[in-house]
Amino acid sequence: GAEQREKQYRAHRGFGDRRGGVISARTYFYADEAKCDQHMETFLRCIDASGGSSEDGFSAIKLTALGRPQFLLQFSEVLVKWRRFFHQMAAEQGQAGWAALEMKLEVEKLQEALANLGIATKAESQHWFTGENLGVSGTVDLLDWNSLIDSRTKLSKLLLVPNMQTGQLEPLLSRFTEEEDLQMKRMLQRMDILAKRATKKGVRLMVDAEQSYFQPAISRLTLEMQRRFNRDRAIIFNTYQCYLKEAYDNVTVDVELSRREGWHFGTKLVRGAYMEQERERAAQIGYEDPINPTYEKTNEMYHRCLDYILEEIKHSRKANVMVASHNENTVKFTLRRMMELGIHPSEKKVYFGQLLGMCDQITFPLGQAGFPVYKYVPYGPVNEVLPYLSRRAQENRGFVQRANRERDLLWRELKRRLLAGSLFSPSH
Repeated sequence: GAEQREKQYRAHRGFGDRRGGVISARTYFYADEAKCDQHMETFLRCIDASGGSSEDGFSAIKLTALGRPQFLLQFSEVLVKWRRFFHQMAAEQGQAGWAALEMKLEVEKLQEALANLGIATKAESQHWFTGENLGVSGTVDLLDWNSLIDSRTKLSKLLLVPNMQTGQLEPLLSRFTEEEDLQMKRMLQRMDILAKRATKKGVRLMVDAEQSYFQPAISRLTLEMQRRFNRDRAIIFNTYQCYLKEAYDNVTVDVELSRREGWHFGTKLVRGAYMEQERERAAQIGYEDPINPTYEKTNEMYHRCLDYILEEIKHSRKANVMVASHNENTVKFTLRRMMELGIHPSEKKVYFGQLLGMCDQITFPLGQAGFPVYKYVPYGPVNEVLPYLSRRAQENRGFVQRANRERDLLWRELKRRLLAGSLFSPSH
């Protein structure tokens, strides 16, 4: 059934090496289950190191290191088809172009549509909408709709959805083989082991974002972890890439889910690390480019998502955000909004993060002013870490200008101390 798969979610030989065009992120390849166990052990040691060196440490993990990426491709396709089907139903009820959370399907009309499409009779679909909250209001929104597919995709094995290209009904998910089912379970088990160790060590776990064709599954699995481990505080942090056109919808839907279910929302906001590869893959394979058209649009998206989360912190104090950015304007924007919204740095709801060795002129003043600020430390064999760091320098186009700025600031401070006769005193 590979040819029936949507283009974006098919494995493609030309992009089998996911390092192509990726200059600022670690890429893992699936060898076998034993290799995934090795990666998990490395992550466990990293969690232990973070817990031993800091009271409020963070540790980052990648889900493609913990299992077979093919599963993430298949599960992502399921989630995207399911969501798209919801939007199609909403459009038929006159809600095309509405914001994701504003769309509400009338249960009666939805059941009629499902029956007309031959997906389920009214009697068959009746029990879908009889949950404690689901459909009680007479409407179903995107969160209710998403809840019909659980993390093990039980319901999806029974469902057919229309393919909008062919007009034919297709299975939402072809059945996993027994081995694929085991691989999925092992990935979930490894995530569980890491989350439990992080909770025990008092370390927050940031699940890194990856390519857009893996991301729906990664985000969904991370949400499942947040539901379980973020009851009392934010232990699990999801990552949102703001260069994606759908970033704001994703953030708002997940924040609303945390509100309804009462757990602590944790997120890291980044601009994104896979732009060149994403664009080339979309152009070559023939699907819509998932990336914002310009850097300015990505900046707008970043600030829009960040502002939404800061507002949520103001209202509930149950949201937490890591502003992972080397952009001075973004840091200034965050500080200004925190002040306007009455969010004090001592509450430790807003964190800042920069790479080790980069943008110290941002990191250190923030730390001295009492803001929780972190350095992201790459680790590993020298021959692997140095190329990574050099690529990060290439990626940041303003890096040389920033290095010059840092040099000018250091020179100015040195002259000030010489003139003040306080060369070795950091008193000012």
